Amino acid sequence: MAKAKEAKTKKKSATYYNYIGGEWVKSASGAWFDNVNPADTTDVVGRFPKSNEEDVNRAVDAAKSAATRWRRTPAPKRAEILFRLGEILRENKDEFTRQMTREMGKVMKEAGGDVQEAIDCTYYTAGEGRRLHGFTTPAEMPNKFAMCVRQPVGVCGLITPFNFPMAIPSWKLIPALVCGNTVVIKSGEDVPLSTINLVKSCEEAGIPKGVVNVVNGFGDAGAALVNHKDVRLISFTGSTDTGRIIAEKCAADNKIVSLEMGGKNAIIVMDDADVDNAVEGSLWGAFGTSGQRCTASSRLVVHKKVYKKFCEKLVERVKKLRVGNGLDPKTEVGPVINQKQMEKILGYIEIGKNEDKATLACGGNRLTKGAFKNGYFIEPTVFTDVDRNHRVGQEEIFGPVTSVIPFSTLDEAIDIVNDVKYGLSSAIYTQDVNRAFFAMQELYTGICYINSATIGAEVHLPFGGTKGTGNGHREAGTQVLDIFSEWKAIYVDYSGKLQKAQIDEVEI
Repeated sequence: MAKAKEAKTKKKSATYYNYIGGEWVKSASGAWFDNVNPADTTDVVGRFPKSNEEDVNRAVDAAKSAATRWRRTPAPKRAEILFRLGEILRENKDEFTRQMTREMGKVMKEAGGDVQEAIDCTYYTAGEGRRLHGFTTPAEMPNKFAMCVRQPVGVCGLITPFNFPMAIPSWKLIPALVCGNTVVIKSGEDVPLSTINLVKSCEEAGIPKGVVNVVNGFGDAGAALVNHKDVRLISFTGSTDTGRIIAEKCAADNKIVSLEMGGKNAIIVMDDADVDNAVEGSLWGAFGTSGQRCTASSRLVVHKKVYKKFCEKLVERVKKLRVGNGLDPKTEVGPVINQKQMEKILGYIEIGKNEDKATLACGGNRLTKGAFKNGYFIEPTVFTDVDRNHRVGQEEIFGPVTSVIPFSTLDEAIDIVNDVKYGLSSAIYTQDVNRAFFAMQELYTGICYINSATIGAEVHLPFGGTKGTGNGHREAGTQVLDIFSEWKAIYVDYSGKLQKAQIDEVEI
């Protein structure tokens, strides 16, 4: 009787589908996977189709069929639809925020910021529908006009990660659409609902059938998208190792590829810094989103004159951080995303303690009792006395772990920051304008902050990094348009005769 009662009262999880050609459909595989709450794995957010190559083929066919009509839709009209999309996201922000926290784990304020970033991206990029600037330039022959314009790429494959479930898909989707492309999104397998919410909003906004398609699933679906002959562009955010494989596959087919990958970001704290402010920035940068940001402040490079004071204040504050379910408004640090990632992070903590022989100043444990028993919770962790060459100081951990590294001179600090394989974000705390500008010049990262943490990018500036962080493209800002459009140079000769540029002499 007890078992029957339990089955009767158990909440049934919702079922979601792929979106292909304007229809919500099951996977051809007939298989499903559960999306679970990382704060409570007994809470199943929903069942999603486990897509295969056949699903990807259907989605690409739909995108290909819709491409001509969407490309020929005037860009200002495309932008009007996207502006409506922004309004729909704004109206549903609270609901989408709560659902994101439930499936991804980040605290409600951060999830709200994630949705807001999608709203901001949509409003900002919609404005480009009345710009999409090319330029005119003087021709070198008389009675000849020269200009250049943007044209769409074609069918774009978008592969997105778990840590920004709506912001990152929007960074890719909205610029692709305003430029006149059609898309197939492979949602992050840990956070498919937020992508579904974005795509449902696209449908409600009136984006035509086939222009936006989404397939849910795992790496085999992503691989099928990368390998499809009719996909002209792949935009990927994820690990450097996976990005390298994608780049190799795309190179074989001469596809355009945009990669946004890892980071090992550092905050420099100078001896003249406001230490309390630097500690606040370090807390936010290192433990916001449980450290699961490619821009996370996973290294704190601190001047020896203030090292002891900084570490004491930092550890004191870290120990007070509230860990828990992100749905609780008192929570400051939520769970990490899944079992595999949790084990990776705990493995790095063991490396820090044993192989690197760094000092474990606080944290370092998985939380398993009481409210933590069914979740992937790790204590916010600080290593001190870290050498610049230690593995915890060199390799991306992607969790609530930061390493404090001492230095003596600004030149040394900058060298430490630059001495990793990544180059995404950096920061410096100082009251000296000369030091600040020197650091801005010498730090070899795509993003640099002064008296702030390494996180907090805004949608109207380019986002991306150097070295192992990416392949040179930038998302956000107007620079993202260069990913999702190609340049066409146009020459109009109205002289009434053949003129040979670089050959014919022009009479003056």
